[in-house]
Amino acid sequence: MAHTKAVKEQLLKRVKRIAGQVQAIERALEDDADCAKTLHLVAATRGAMNGLLDEILEDHAWEHVAKPGLSDEERAKGTEELLEAVRRYGK
Repeated sequence: MAHTKAVKEQLLKRVKRIAGQVQAIERALEDDADCAKTLHLVAATRGAMNGLLDEILEDHAWEHVAKPGLSDEERAKGTEELLEAVRRYGK
């Protein structure tokens, strides 16, 4: 997925942080934490997921849609993949 090693490492770090946030939500629910605290944890995790999605969508658009030298077929495939991801996210 990631087109450079540096990007891959950054994405993996983000995913690990998100995993930690999900674990914090789980602990909050298990410990009957205050509703407001739990809501904040969920909102922060959702924001982190949205940021990850934005980054991957942007990378896909640049690499598989806008990259010079792509054939029309490759560009059409990349566009359809991008649109399908957006459709799924909207559900």
